[in-house]
Amino acid sequence: MRDVVRVELHPAGVAFSVERGAPLRNALSAHGLEFPCSGRERCGGCRIRTISGLAAITPDDSAFFSEADLAAGWRLGCHLCAGESLTLEVDQWKPTILGDDTAGPARNTTGLGVAVDLGTTTVVAQLLDLQTGQVLGVQSNLNPQAAYGSDIMSRMENAMHGADLTAPIRSCVGAMIRDLAEGRASQIAEVVLVGNTVMHHLFCGLDVAPLSHVPFQSSSSGEQQLSPLILGWNLSPEAKVRFLSAIGGFVGSDILAGIVAVGLNRGPQLRALIDLGTNGEIAIGNETGILCASTAAGTAFEAGNISMGMRAVTGAISHVSLRGKELCCSVIGDTEPCGLCGSGLVDAVACLLEGQEIRASGRFSQKAPALSIAGEVRLTQRDVRELQLAKGAIAAGVRILLDRWGAAMGDVEAIYLSGAFGNYVSAQSAIRIGLLAFDAKRIHAAGNTALRGAKTLLTQRYEDVLRICRHVSLASDPRFQETFAESLAFPELPSSEQSPVQRLVREMAG
Repeated sequence: MRDVVRVELHPAGVAFSVERGAPLRNALSAHGLEFPCSGRERCGGCRIRTISGLAAITPDDSAFFSEADLAAGWRLGCHLCAGESLTLEVDQWKPTILGDDTAGPARNTTGLGVAVDLGTTTVVAQLLDLQTGQVLGVQSNLNPQAAYGSDIMSRMENAMHGADLTAPIRSCVGAMIRDLAEGRASQIAEVVLVGNTVMHHLFCGLDVAPLSHVPFQSSSSGEQQLSPLILGWNLSPEAKVRFLSAIGGFVGSDILAGIVAVGLNRGPQLRALIDLGTNGEIAIGNETGILCASTAAGTAFEAGNISMGMRAVTGAISHVSLRGKELCCSVIGDTEPCGLCGSGLVDAVACLLEGQEIRASGRFSQKAPALSIAGEVRLTQRDVRELQLAKGAIAAGVRILLDRWGAAMGDVEAIYLSGAFGNYVSAQSAIRIGLLAFDAKRIHAAGNTALRGAKTLLTQRYEDVLRICRHVSLASDPRFQETFAESLAFPELPSSEQSPVQRLVREMAG
């Protein structure tokens, strides 16, 4: 008889059983806990708190947490084992899932279709009536590959060392489609999936090794058609399952779908689509051509690798404003602040720049281990550096693509920010830290453009769009490193906003 123990997750109200002494990593991943560094004990992003039950303290726990934190029950989830029944606090790591409730285009055919946005963190699927375009249902889930790291590089490394990252994601999407169909699976005529290039390769069972080194290109990045039988999905054998083509490098079909969703390929106006995620993707163009690039922004925009970073859930500081010299914080759930989500991080740094507590170089104006934001929430010098690296990568990518266009920032008529972070970040704060250098009136939160575009591409072809897209490899651009270095600093305050003393100090320093 198996010796099992019970694990409860609060406040989610979820419980499950595992064998005594078994590692909890896979089970915790299935319920929302991420492992940003793939369990290498480097980041602390998988920290959890034991509410009841005894969880052994490992050497890695002792190296990461203070004695007070250990006594309060904090542990690293990546090596937590269930020696006895446990109650764990993990709800703070459940991600915000961004859907899209707009209808898809209608077509002169009967049957059902499914559009899937296969994201690195989350997966969203929608069932549509192909004849009317009406959305009949939606399912969302965590990407089960998160157990192998929150970033695509960690997942590629695990895949190349033999880990199976294909079967779990196929099973996840298949289960979502089954739940959506509710007995109508035989009526599903087509399934369209979009995602970044690594998600494309891992879902389709393709070798990711070519994407792991310069020039970061794969000959298998085109559209992949898979049979429901091979996927293990209970659909009609005639049902088409298509994972749409990537544009090139790490610019995947999620950006292709986004281009279609915002109409970047229509009209003469120069416009931009920017996905502010771990793998920052940028597309700039019009009906004559679109330049696309990706840049490794890191996890700062999602508050990963930030000392008190967390998802946008209860307890997260989501917005920060400056009133006089005081920071005023909005906390999700109107409760005591536990940490900073991505939008709160950008706001906080923007406010601290305005208050001259952070210099343009990124260094703190006064010697201090951390700056207080609200309650026990602090911002460290390393946190600021993480944000500088992320915003510098995006800003440099935008500059290089515009240079190739022979255009300036002011020539871009509209900038669409896609994804969850882009949906909630303050345009003014993004401008203040130098992430974006556009007029705030031209910046628009565009939501889940990947899902919206996937719904359109259930009924429309995309070859004409793909034909005018050109991938730009920033890694091979000789100007990228210099442009990136130039983009790390925060914008200086205009001289008119500096006090006479500040201007004198700067003049003396110059």
